[in-house]
Amino acid sequence: MPKISIVIPCYNERETIEQLIDAVLSSEVPDKEVVVVDDCSTDGTREILQESIAPRIQQLLFHDYNQGKGAALRTGFAAATGDVVMIQDADLEYDPREYPKLLAPILEGRADVVFGSRFAGGEAHRVFHFWHSVVNRMLTLFSNMLTDLNLTDMEVCYKLFRREIVEKIEIEENRFGFEPEITAKVAKLNCRIYEVGISYAGRTYSEGKKIGWRDGVRAIWCIVKYNLLR
Repeated sequence: MPKISIVIPCYNERETIEQLIDAVLSSEVPDKEVVVVDDCSTDGTREILQESIAPRIQQLLFHDYNQGKGAALRTGFAAATGDVVMIQDADLEYDPREYPKLLAPILEGRADVVFGSRFAGGEAHRVFHFWHSVVNRMLTLFSNMLTDLNLTDMEVCYKLFRREIVEKIEIEENRFGFEPEITAKVAKLNCRIYEVGISYAGRTYSEGKKIGWRDGVRAIWCIVKYNLLR
């Protein structure tokens, strides 16, 4: 069984981080490396990570100032040592029990990259805010037009990569622009990309969701930048 690195970018998630780590460690992946990158949390998350989580995981890394999800993933990817590298958000929107089906296309030798999808398949998901789902689909459509992929959920958290792919990509975006950036870059590498339907328990903004309209605007720019200007 290949070694799987699970990279978890984390910022101000004291309410969910312990339960999330429990779920990751209990997941059906025998040989796993858990890499948590704390992006300068200020709500007590850092203390929880240091005191109760650090002894249970393989790597715990800290940023000295808040930089964003893309920057945390850049740090985590550089530290990861697994044959497969995957992303897990630090909240409870995505279920680690679904790792086996996400990993299957790579472990069976069919895929280089796997995207989860909240819009494909028949898995349970919490009902979206209408405009949030509309924006997600529009960004995915725009990205598909320039990458010539037929993804259904470009903005999804769950993305998995064979190590060789990660080593060929330099992450430049610091915030949520990472999603369209990485999509454009794997498309240009002509990777074998698969999509797997997943469940989704989305949060509201009052529950801690962090992405906002400015990130949507940035995503549009990133789609143009990494597909047409590079």
